[in-house]
Amino acid sequence: MTTPRNIGALSKSAGATSTTHAKPKTFAQYVKAPGVLNSIEQTLGSAAKRETFVSSLISAVSTNPSLKDCEPNSIISSALLGDSLKLPPSPQLGYFYMVPYKVKAKKADDGSWIPEHKEAQFQLGYKGYIQLAQRSGFFRRINVTSVKEGELISWDPFDEELHYKLIPDRSQAKTVGYYAFFELTNGFRKAIYMTYEEMLNHADKYSKAFSKEAFKKVQNNEIPQEDMWRFSSFWYKDFDTMAYKTMLRQLISKWAPMSVDMQKGIEKDVAGSEVVEADYTEIIDFNQAQPEPEPAQIEHDEVGNFDTQQILNAEGKAKEPEPLKINADGEVL
Repeated sequence: MTTPRNIGALSKSAGATSTTHAKPKTFAQYVKAPGVLNSIEQTLGSAAKRETFVSSLISAVSTNPSLKDCEPNSIISSALLGDSLKLPPSPQLGYFYMVPYKVKAKKADDGSWIPEHKEAQFQLGYKGYIQLAQRSGFFRRINVTSVKEGELISWDPFDEELHYKLIPDRSQAKTVGYYAFFELTNGFRKAIYMTYEEMLNHADKYSKAFSKEAFKKVQNNEIPQEDMWRFSSFWYKDFDTMAYKTMLRQLISKWAPMSVDMQKGIEKDVAGSEVVEADYTEIIDFNQAQPEPEPAQIEHDEVGNFDTQQILNAEGKAKEPEPLKINADGEVL
């Protein structure tokens, strides 16, 4: 297997054309360019893996229209990060997501202006957390679920025991809380419980893209349809899924032994969460003056320039991440 290098350089060495050619119009055209295909194959190690990867990636982008506006190289980088964790990019599986966010216009090192654009950011889904936990061999059982109105009898935070009574039709019932637990193969067990209101407050505090008051208005259909684009955060679109992920991340990062892949998944997920949640709703402050970029000729590389060294080591395996930093409250920094 070829040692992964900067894929833009690999593509050029494979005979890709220079910046004088027009930028591909679609992501499918971009990713099927010979130089890009060759670089992906060298990164993944075989033509068969490349074909599967590219096919899944094109499908994922086609089902998420917002990704079509992102820089193609950022989409490929996000998907390669998922692949390094052996997680396919299928949105139907929900192992991880490629979330669009805006990058503001800024000055490059050479003095030219890089215009405002969108990039895709890797974000681990709650099902991805479960997959990585199962693969590690540390866990005998792991689960996360919502608790519906009428089910909760009591929660004992000292013994971490949830007493409940299941109701017949859970799908239509109101959610009152969230419960997650794991049991390790050595017998260690840990469980946590958060009320629905506590989860609302958590999202309101830690996600810049979410407002508890705005969420209530969205639920009550008080937001005009033309303004709904402002509330595209996953917390608005699928609150339960984000709550599940929050529960698992809190539980695993504080209490569970973590494999190299789990450490890497949490590290990348935590690193991207603040910037993603801050930007992917595309909230515009019309009262703030926007800087006028200096006119400049921006050259676009036809085959992109994403760095696989950030994802894989020289043997083509997932890099072992730096140890996670956790504060006195047990939160991942």
